[in-house]
Amino acid sequence: MPVYAIKTTANQEQAVSDMIARKEHPSIHTILAPDSITSYVMVEGNDPDAIDLIIEEIPHARGMIPGVSSIEEIGHFLDPKSDVAGISEGDIIELIAGPFKGERAKVQRIDESKDQVTVELYESTVPIPLTVRGDQIRVLDSEGFNKR
Repeated sequence: MPVYAIKTTANQEQAVSDMIARKEHPSIHTILAPDSITSYVMVEGNDPDAIDLIIEEIPHARGMIPGVSSIEEIGHFLDPKSDVAGISEGDIIELIAGPFKGERAKVQRIDESKDQVTVELYESTVPIPLTVRGDQIRVLDSEGFNKR
């Protein structure tokens, strides 16, 4: 089934997708508003004219992009990306949430199945391992870039 791209106002993708979903039109099967794409909503349906009429009534929907895509072309948006992907042992990170927010630490261990990272704070006098979620850290310096 074809997938159509709908141009939207920036940061209004979720609102547009919610409004399209409320229309409950039989020619619309799936609506996708991935976080990694700004200003676009993907709509899977079998009648482009009906989709075009629906989005004319929706604020922040700017129009349908000419052409169609397939589900295979947008399939990578459907696979969730791990929060700890791209982090390796020895990386320097900054904690961006929790009681140690703003502290820098070194990655000691990574548990990809739980999306957690065990780190050791730089400025602590006693090295205490902390286990934090992958979405609570930001990589500052990756050890992989230093190995040349």
